Amino acid sequence: MERANDSTFSGFILLGFANQPQLETALFVVILIIYFLSCLGNGIIIFLSTMDPHLHTPMYFFLSNLSFMDLCLTTCTVPQTLANFKGKDKTITYGGCVTQLFIALGLGGVECVLLSVMAYDRYVAVCRPLHYMLIVHPQLCLQLVVTAWLTGFGNSVIQTALTMTLPLCGKNQVDHFFCEVPVMLKLACTNTSINEAELFAVSVFFLVVPLSLILVSYGHISRAVLKMKSAQGRQKAFGTCGSHLTVVIIFFGTLISMYLQPPSSYSQDVNKSIALFYTLVTPLLNPLIYTLRNKEVKGALRRQMRRILGLRQS
Repeated sequence: MERANDSTFSGFILLGFANQPQLETALFVVILIIYFLSCLGNGIIIFLSTMDPHLHTPMYFFLSNLSFMDLCLTTCTVPQTLANFKGKDKTITYGGCVTQLFIALGLGGVECVLLSVMAYDRYVAVCRPLHYMLIVHPQLCLQLVVTAWLTGFGNSVIQTALTMTLPLCGKNQVDHFFCEVPVMLKLACTNTSINEAELFAVSVFFLVVPLSLILVSYGHISRAVLKMKSAQGRQKAFGTCGSHLTVVIIFFGTLISMYLQPPSSYSQDVNKSIALFYTLVTPLLNPLIYTLRNKEVKGALRRQMRRILGLRQS
């Protein structure tokens, strides 16, 4: 990379909300609390899905992967953000910026694919219940998850390389709280129209296509639910589907608003708030919506608590 045409280039300055210093202390407290709750919730899901035999099912295998991915995503961006809020030094090294961009972009791609895989799993469970274990067998589950991770990080390698090789011509102030592709494109001092077109095409593949598949899956699920004779069963199923779709729409909606617009029209203040939302709030909502509310997870949590307390007493 033509690192700002300067051999003494020491890294980037993450401005974050430096133009609104009065918000930094309040944001620090709020983000720290959300980060703690997110780590706790996702950690519980991973622990229970691993330790409790009753949760060794395809759905919880996918959910544990989603929780692990959410833990990695928040840990990739939040500690640096908190350090910038409380410290005077808001710099991040070149290597740190590349690493952060690569991991955040890769994990974002993984989540997009994984959410569509989970929607397919629910479609088979509701619409083909008698053939569920035959269709969604362990080998297929592993293949789908590996495909999600390879696709997400394969794209991230390309995007990171294309973005971080752009010349900066002395610019090193990133008007964001972490390194992200649209922000880095705005920092470049060359024509980025090819990069923008390529980013748009990739964003359609990772955002519009999975979202369309998810909506089609839930459309079939809704049609199957309407055929249920039990009103209570229909209400419960629609409540679950509604919760899942809420998380999906929030996640994809925020990313679409960020990546399916040209960086030239990129509003920094608005999109910094949006980025905070999808890197913090969505990872917190996922365990609450998908698992911690249902009876299976509550039962598994009670069993593990009794087991731990029993070991301590003995």
